[in-house]
Amino acid sequence: MKTDLIIIGSGPGGYETAAYAAKNGLQVTVVEEKFAGGTCLNCGCIPTKALVHDAEQAVGQTDGAARYAAAIERKNAIVAQLRQGVEGLMGQPNITFLHGHGALKDAQTVVVGDEEITADNIMIATGSTAKLPPITGLGANGSEMSPFVVTSEELLDRTTLPESLCIIGAGVIGMEMASVFASFGCEVTVVEFLKECLPPMDSEISRRLRKLMEKQGIKFHLGCAVQRIEEKTVVFSNLKNNKEESVEAEAILVATGRQPRMAGLNLEQVGVETGRAGIVVNDNMQTNVPHIYAIGDVNGRQMLAHAATFQGYRAVNHILGKTDSIRLDIMPSAIFTRPEAASVGLTEDACKAQSVEYTTQKSIYRANGRAQAMEQTEGLVKLLFDANDVIIGCHAYGADASAMVQEVAALMNMGITRQRLADIIHIHPTLSEILLDAVKH
Repeated sequence: MKTDLIIIGSGPGGYETAAYAAKNGLQVTVVEEKFAGGTCLNCGCIPTKALVHDAEQAVGQTDGAARYAAAIERKNAIVAQLRQGVEGLMGQPNITFLHGHGALKDAQTVVVGDEEITADNIMIATGSTAKLPPITGLGANGSEMSPFVVTSEELLDRTTLPESLCIIGAGVIGMEMASVFASFGCEVTVVEFLKECLPPMDSEISRRLRKLMEKQGIKFHLGCAVQRIEEKTVVFSNLKNNKEESVEAEAILVATGRQPRMAGLNLEQVGVETGRAGIVVNDNMQTNVPHIYAIGDVNGRQMLAHAATFQGYRAVNHILGKTDSIRLDIMPSAIFTRPEAASVGLTEDACKAQSVEYTTQKSIYRANGRAQAMEQTEGLVKLLFDANDVIIGCHAYGADASAMVQEVAALMNMGITRQRLADIIHIHPTLSEILLDAVKH
């Protein structure tokens, strides 16, 4: 079988790229080992956000367990419906969708079961898997996996609400799961090795969000190194006083990050270069082997669904010889805790580390009329500007923080200055006026 482009993996990067390539006249074959939609749709972004929505309705209610069970049913229905949609998308003209494990035979051949497919170009979009630290109780040092340990995928499939949950890791996954399960009435404890949660985000936003989550009843043990897991007990060392402490929970979520899914692809045999982060690619998503590209989590550049999609667009454009205006260096992201947080561009810590001259402007939600009307007054927006007053970053937490950061991301793509933002008329009353308040101060 011969085609123009083979894509291994049908997550957001894979299926969106396939649709884009097909619309541009390429014959595309998509190979998927499990379910259409990948991790994001089946056990990541979408199911998490469905639970976030239902968790918000459960805050302060006494029937959290029943609400949780209903939320899981609704989540499963949403996933099934959207998966069918992706499968339908993969049935459009110019796209062939194959179920099975895809592995490279050479630079232009992929083997799927007993079938060999050749193509002018191959794109690897296999995503990532949960990363487990080398801890006793997680299979390390010859130990058995504690039966109470789960990954985020397994936790999202749990049909009953645990009475208590210990989360190892305060990154995006850990913080979202902490917020969701606490909202349903679960007793949640977070153990984090670093001094603060959400290390990639602006440190002020991370600190403020964490303190707000503490007020919601979530317990944090920061600066603590997990030593071992014994059945239901997580034993950790407090790095501040070197004392050993422990937490017992009905479920233990290991949320210590993701790692590229590269096993079984035959990368070494074909000569594709890999590094600690994943498959090594250039800015056009090309590997060191001509005609082989890698997008999304598997290259480790930016583990975000929308990053995978636009990396795929860039790769297809390179194949077609088309230029684009995609700014992969301006990558907005959001964390759907209660309330949500979002970020784009440089943080203050990054500016200091890179010796970038910058200024900041802030505005609080409490001063905004719409926030008061919505009873959503907890929040902050921080804007960063360079020496020429051009916006280089925006960091926020509070209601609709993701929408405000997305607006700023669009403006950053245009090189907008502080004054240009101040001159843009915003609807009143809206939360987006908080941006105007920030630049007018």
